[in-house]
Amino acid sequence: MEELLNGMTGKRVDVLCSGAVSLRGDVVKVTNGLVEMRDEDDQTCFIALDKIVVVWEARDKEPRAGFLAGAMNKH
Repeated sequence: MEELLNGMTGKRVDVLCSGAVSLRGDVVKVTNGLVEMRDEDDQTCFIALDKIVVVWEARDKEPRAGFLAGAMNKH
């Protein structure tokens, strides 16, 4: 997962974590078992790599308000 996310640095991604929590943001960096992500409002979030279940590049361009909580309903 670390190598995959390192390759996505600078890209907007959707991340699904265990517990059905979904987050969207730009991958800033991946270090020490964490991925740092930033949303369009410049809010930063750190996610433990071992909690990530699925990750993919964001598909739509519509603006979203910060990080998303809950299951993604457009995918």
